[in-house]
Amino acid sequence: MAFQSPASPPVRHRKSAAAVIFLCFLAIVFDGYDLVVYGAIVPKLLAYEPWGLTPVQTGAIGSYALAGMFMGAILIGYLTDIVGRRKVMMVSIASFSVLMLLTAWAPTPELFGLFRFLSGLGLGGVIPTAIALTVEFSKSNRRNFNNALMFSGYAVGGILAALLALAFLPALGFRGMLALGGVPLIAVVPLLFKFLPESPAFLAAKGDRLQAERIISEYGLEPLPEVPAQDDVLVHGRFRTLLTGRLLTAMILFSLAGVCGQTLVYGLNTWLPQLMVIAKYSLASSLTFLLTVNIGAVVGVLVSSRLADRFGPRPVTATAFASSGLALVLMGTGVMPLPVMYLLVAVVGFGSVGAQILVNGFVATYFSGATRATALGITLGVGRIGAVLAISGGGVLVAASLGNFINFSIWAIAAAIGVVAVLTVPRFPDNESMRTASATSQLPVSVSTVKH
Repeated sequence: MAFQSPASPPVRHRKSAAAVIFLCFLAIVFDGYDLVVYGAIVPKLLAYEPWGLTPVQTGAIGSYALAGMFMGAILIGYLTDIVGRRKVMMVSIASFSVLMLLTAWAPTPELFGLFRFLSGLGLGGVIPTAIALTVEFSKSNRRNFNNALMFSGYAVGGILAALLALAFLPALGFRGMLALGGVPLIAVVPLLFKFLPESPAFLAAKGDRLQAERIISEYGLEPLPEVPAQDDVLVHGRFRTLLTGRLLTAMILFSLAGVCGQTLVYGLNTWLPQLMVIAKYSLASSLTFLLTVNIGAVVGVLVSSRLADRFGPRPVTATAFASSGLALVLMGTGVMPLPVMYLLVAVVGFGSVGAQILVNGFVATYFSGATRATALGITLGVGRIGAVLAISGGGVLVAASLGNFINFSIWAIAAAIGVVAVLTVPRFPDNESMRTASATSQLPVSVSTVKH
């Protein structure tokens, strides 16, 4: 129950912030769907005689969407801080849906690859926007947990793609499975149009504080800091702000952590089954290990995100990276009994997918509302480099036949770099970075409520 003075009437909030987070969850589901559905349709693409694709060509086309997401996360993340979260979220999902439909009916492999790239642009804009909205509509002591809960939609989308492929791929073929990616156009965009509000932090940064206060009151959000006496001007120069002084150091280190996180996420989700087969496990067992990775990720991050809200995201994220690195080295020894292997694989899931989610939450709570989506876009976009390296490098690793210890422990290098990157992010705000952020966002930064 909210605290109130005796003279004040009970405060009743007409709208639920949980509904906003749920809408962001729905948007992220389709990122997970896109990740898994392409892998599911690869056999159908290779068997499609009119195109005559080789495995190398099919792999290259698969990377086009990642390239689009790299650009989309950076460019659209930047636009989110200029035109608003609500507009960008609706346009990104609508464009992604339409382009998935175009991909499904592409008459040539060249157009197929082009539409995959363009759909990645739209999808890349969804993720930083969804994270920014989730953090801004959460209480300060639940931001990391709510972000993890919202981002579990990624795993849900992957599971949904796998189940739909098992049930309908033989009948629908690759075109039908891709066409299902157009469902958000009629199922999600109308919900966003009707129920998704604009971010109060964005409105305040743009000078519309009255509207921001109204949304805060309706959703029962924490009040914004008082605005210092300054000219009421629009915010400019976000990239310059983020690439100045200690904020530049922070951006480099967060981007490096993102590369490490996505190296682990894409590398292990793509190659873990094959690595387990090489280690003399059956294919059925190796697929069960893959399921265990995702279970470990979801369970682990929901627990660790509560710890991040309590103790700060820095030590918890570093622990996630370190635990996955240690587990991978132990798996490579080849002496662990089967039950212990399942436990280690679950820890790897927590330290890969879980670590990436925690990095996203760390970034979202580190930067001010005026630059939050831009910072998220940069770190997520640059992080896609790790995804590309993992997918291509994993194939080279498997072909090299270097032995089980190398096959597993080499991924621990990314985990170790992730630990160092997270721990060396500058403490924020210090005098220099606080002045820079305040001048840009026109909002003072509270140093007492957020632990880094």
